[in-house]
Amino acid sequence: MRQSLLYDFYGELLTDHQKNIYEEVVMNDMSYSEIGRIYGISRQGVYDMIKRCDKILEDYEGKLKLVEKFVNARDKIATVQSNILKLKADNKDLELVEIIDEIDMETAKLLEEF
Repeated sequence: MRQSLLYDFYGELLTDHQKNIYEEVVMNDMSYSEIGRIYGISRQGVYDMIKRCDKILEDYEGKLKLVEKFVNARDKIATVQSNILKLKADNKDLELVEIIDEIDMETAKLLEEF
């Protein structure tokens, strides 16, 4: 999961060759041997490339913290949605329930964007 998130945020910063091989392993769940045959490199070469890409992506995350900020924002939105459900369940004021519903819809949209 973390590899996918890191790739989503920073993958465009890898070379095309690195992206192709990384996608085959992380996204397509191919073995190092299969990838090696396709790209004409050794299994060890694929392994080294994946390790190098992981380090590059982790270095970007260490500096920019985009994945960390994303996960925190997503968790906070989920907490807001949980609290909205509690408010709706405990409230009989129709006008207030309509406002709560609007907030609920907007947080759902935010969550979809993530």
